[in-house]
Amino acid sequence: MIDGRIARGERTRVAVLDAAVAMASVDGLEAMSLARLADATAVSKSGLFAHWPDKESLQLAVVAHAARQWTDHVITPALAAPRGVRRLWALHERRLEFYAAGILPGGCFFVAAGAEFDDRQGPVRDALAAALSGWHDLTRTVARQAVELGELGADTDVAQLAFEIEALGQAAVTTIRLFHAERSMARSRKAVLGRLRALSPTPELLPEE
Repeated sequence: MIDGRIARGERTRVAVLDAAVAMASVDGLEAMSLARLADATAVSKSGLFAHWPDKESLQLAVVAHAARQWTDHVITPALAAPRGVRRLWALHERRLEFYAAGILPGGCFFVAAGAEFDDRQGPVRDALAAALSGWHDLTRTVARQAVELGELGADTDVAQLAFEIEALGQAAVTTIRLFHAERSMARSRKAVLGRLRALSPTPELLPEE
């Protein structure tokens, strides 16, 4: 039987990390503190210290939790699509759906934290870089599989295509929030879909623009 205290402790830890990812998506990781989290979650500072003894350990836990959240909401649903160009499209579509659902008040944790830590050194930057590299590697891998299946042209530059898809994903979340460009999601969707349809010998596998 699972100890009730352990189960309650885990639920508290997850709830705090959910709040921390949401807070960091707006204010950044540097503004994160155990005191702010205690105020936001009604968990005592001593209770938080039991999980994270210092700010860096908290920041690393937040990065790892944000990566799990991204996997749950974006990657896992996208991988249910058939391998090939439809799966590549699903990665972008699930990403836009995540943003549109307003799950995070700041839109995207990784866009916010990446901009904050890209010029710094240390374990937190390394953890962010590893998480983002994993996402970029996945996009390239799925694009390469689409080429191997003949669903993208044999001469497709998969690294370039993955870069373009990533740029259009980031543009969607930043422009809609910074400039209130309400059509940003639709434009990002149309741009990626048009690019994939143009590169695919089997565009009928994809939605119409």
